[in-house]
Amino acid sequence: MGVYKTMEKKNSKLVLEGNSNKVLEVFFEIQSLKNLFRQGWLKKGIKKNICESVADHSFSATMLAWLLAEEYFPEFNLTKVLQYSLIHEIGEIYAGDITPVDNITDAKKYDLESKAVRKVFNKLKNGDKYIKLWEEFELAENQEAKFIKQIDKLEMALQAHYYEHKLNLDLQDFKDSAKKVLTEKILKELLESIK
Repeated sequence: MGVYKTMEKKNSKLVLEGNSNKVLEVFFEIQSLKNLFRQGWLKKGIKKNICESVADHSFSATMLAWLLAEEYFPEFNLTKVLQYSLIHEIGEIYAGDITPVDNITDAKKYDLESKAVRKVFNKLKNGDKYIKLWEEFELAENQEAKFIKQIDKLEMALQAHYYEHKLNLDLQDFKDSAKKVLTEKILKELLESIK
């Protein structure tokens, strides 16, 4: 799982290793996502001092999912929505933030992230529960997982919109990428509303 080493990070320390409590060890691994920049933004010239981290993205995606699920999708299992949103980037702890320009196939990306998720959660006695949640999200096996797949892209487009206005950049390709994934009417409308 050497992809992570090529990723831009805020610092070089990945995790606090050797903790005797496995929950804290997993927590510190997850916390390392605060130090992993979203690589697509760096590749577009976003400076590190304002570039979001993977943890920033996960927080924003979770809040967006929660707000939209409560407002527009009362039939969704909100617990699943929040769980999928919180766990969807865990594979990046060791696989890194792989972007479309990295020339890594979807199958290889899935394999790298799956190994990373297992490496993290196999430490816990109930680790299979978290691994199953991540797999459900990845495979989009239900409406909540499909929703979070879309939210992941919508949040990216909203972040692109923010950077465009703050930095006077053209990041339309990120919005176009999101548009291809959105199937829910309200999510399409929200994306259209930021033009």
